[in-house]
Amino acid sequence: MDLKAYCPEKLKSAEDAVAMIERGSRVFIGTACGEPQQLIKSMVGDPKLQDIMIYQMLSMTLAQFVDDPSFLRRFSLKLFFISSHMRKAAFEGKIDYLPTYLSQIPKLFSSHRIGLDVALVQVSPPDKFGYCSLGVSVDITRSGIENARMVIAQVNPKMPRTWGDSFVHVDDLDYIVWHEEPLVEALPSVKDEKIAVRIAFFVNQLIDDGATLQIGFGHLPYAILKYLDNKKDLGIHTQLITDGFLPLFEKKVITNKRKSLLPGRVVASLCMGSEKIYEYVNNNPMFYFRSSEFVNDPTVIARNDNFVSISSALEVDLTGQVCSDSTGYFFYSGIGDQVDFIRGSAMSKNGFSIIALPSTAQNGEVSRIVPHLSEGAGVATTRGDVNFIITEYGIAELQGKGIYQRVMELAQIAHPKFREELIEFAKKRHYIFKDQLPPASEDLLFLEGYKRNFTLKNGKTVEFRPLLPSDEFAYRNFFYSLQEKTIYFRFFYRRQLFSHAVVQKQWASVDYRKNMSIVGLVQIGGHKEIMAIGTYADDGGRAEVAFVVREDFQGMGTASFMIEMLESIARENDYTGFTATVLKENGAMLHVFKKQYPHAKIKTSGGGEIDIIMDFKDLA
Repeated sequence: MDLKAYCPEKLKSAEDAVAMIERGSRVFIGTACGEPQQLIKSMVGDPKLQDIMIYQMLSMTLAQFVDDPSFLRRFSLKLFFISSHMRKAAFEGKIDYLPTYLSQIPKLFSSHRIGLDVALVQVSPPDKFGYCSLGVSVDITRSGIENARMVIAQVNPKMPRTWGDSFVHVDDLDYIVWHEEPLVEALPSVKDEKIAVRIAFFVNQLIDDGATLQIGFGHLPYAILKYLDNKKDLGIHTQLITDGFLPLFEKKVITNKRKSLLPGRVVASLCMGSEKIYEYVNNNPMFYFRSSEFVNDPTVIARNDNFVSISSALEVDLTGQVCSDSTGYFFYSGIGDQVDFIRGSAMSKNGFSIIALPSTAQNGEVSRIVPHLSEGAGVATTRGDVNFIITEYGIAELQGKGIYQRVMELAQIAHPKFREELIEFAKKRHYIFKDQLPPASEDLLFLEGYKRNFTLKNGKTVEFRPLLPSDEFAYRNFFYSLQEKTIYFRFFYRRQLFSHAVVQKQWASVDYRKNMSIVGLVQIGGHKEIMAIGTYADDGGRAEVAFVVREDFQGMGTASFMIEMLESIARENDYTGFTATVLKENGAMLHVFKKQYPHAKIKTSGGGEIDIIMDFKDLA
C-alpha cells in the first residue's frame, strides 16, 4: 500500500507526531524489542511534554534517560516487569513497579482500570490491503492499541511480519511515522555454564518426547534450551521466543506435530533476541502470535496435553514458596508469566511445572534454598502451586507432599554446605523430627550414573536409583504394602513396625559406596511408588546383599536386574563379590542367586538359614 496516496494526512515526522500528546497524558509503549525507539526519543526530546505517565511491560530505550533528573520531573514510569536495563533505576526508586499476572494486563486496559490516552507502537509496513503487523510485540501491545484514544505508529521496514493475531489496519492508526532502524536486540548471557549444564541434565530427565513447552524469562531457562536437543517432536506454547530456540528449530527437535492445541504451530506473543531470530520469525507461518490474554490464559494453556512449564526464581523457601520478582525489598524483575503457566500446566493432561535455579547466589556465599524468604521478598508462586524444583544438585518434587517431605526434598538439592543449616532451622520450626539427620554434605552427582530403567515382562517400566533421604515416606509405605511372608523372608522375623526411627536408620546408613540401597519405582497414576529395594553392606572384601520385591512384581526379573545393577556399583567401589543369608524356604531368592552365580559356595546352618558366598566373574 502507498501510504502517501492512501492516507497522506496521517504521515508525520516523529517530532510532529509526539507533539500531538497532551500534557498529563497516560502513554502506553510497545514491549521490549518491539518498542518504537525513534518515537520514544522524540517524546523525551520534546520539552513541551510534561507530567506524562508511561506504562510499559519491558522497557529498554528509556533506560538511557532514567538517570536524568529533568526526565524524571517530566515523566513517571509504570512498569509491569523490570528489565535488566531498568534494575538499577528500580532499586533507586525511580520507577513504579506494577505486580500483575501478564494474562490480566489487557483486562486492566479494556476495563479502564488503567486508562490510556496514547499508544506508541512499532509496526511493519502495510501489505496491499493496508494491514501492518505488530511483529515481535503482540503481547499486551494489541490491547494497548485497542484501548488508547490515540495511536501513533512507527512503521519500520525492519520489523518482522509475524503471523497470527498480529495485524492492525492503517485505518486504526491516528498518526504514522515512517522510520527505519534496527530493532532492539536482547541476548541474555549465561552466568555459569557448568551450573547450567547440570541443571539442564536434570530438566532433561523430566521432559518426554512430544511434550509442549513453555520457557520463561531469564538467562537460565534460555541456557537450558540447547540441552534439549536429544528430544523429538517438542511443541512450543510460550510467552517469549528467543535465539535459544533456533538450534531446536534447525535440528527439527521442535516440530509441534504432537500438540493437542494448534498442532504444527509455535504459539507465542513476544520475540526478543538478535536479528537472526527476527529473520526466522519473519513471514514464517509456523509461528502463531497472539496477545497475552490468550497465550497466558491458564485455561488455554491447559488445552495443551503433556504441557511442561519451565521458569526460574530468585529463592525458594523450605515450604515451597517461590520468590521471582524481588531480592528482599528491592524489585528485581516481575511476576510476569510464571504463575499463569504454572497453573495452566497443573490443569493440563499429564502436565507439570519446573522451577529451575542455581543453588547459590553471590559467588556461592548465599543459598537460594532458604529457611524462609528474605524480608520484603514477594511470594510469586505459592507453596500450593509449586511442583518440581531443580538445582544443579538434583530434583525436588513437592506436589502433594507435606512440609516434612518438602524440607527433606529441598535440603537434598541445596548446596552441600548449607544442608545441615537448613535441617537445623527446620527442627527449630518443628517442620521435621528433632532427631532428623541431614542429607549427605557432599556432591552426589555421581549417583546419576547409578540410575537405570528396566522393562518388566508385563511391559511396565521400572526406574531404579539410589535411596535418598526424601524417600522416607515412600520407603515406609512400601514395607507396609508387603505381605507378612515377604517381610519374614527379608528380615527373618515377623516385623510389624517401620517407624521414622527404623526408616531413617536405613537411609542414614547409606554412604553410596560401602553401603548402598537402590529402589525400584513404577508410575502409578500421577506419582511413583517403590516396588523393590536392594541393598548391599560392607562385609570385608565382599558386600552382604539383600532384596525385597513387592508381591505383584515378583517373578518378572526384578531381582535379577537389581543384583546385576548392585554388582556394577560394588565393582566400582572395589568389592570382589557378594555374600547373602537366605531362609531355606525362600526358594525364589535362592534361585536368583544360583542363576546369577552358578559357582557360588553354599553353606547350610542348623537354624534354617543358608549362607551364600558369590565371587564376581573376571570381566577380562
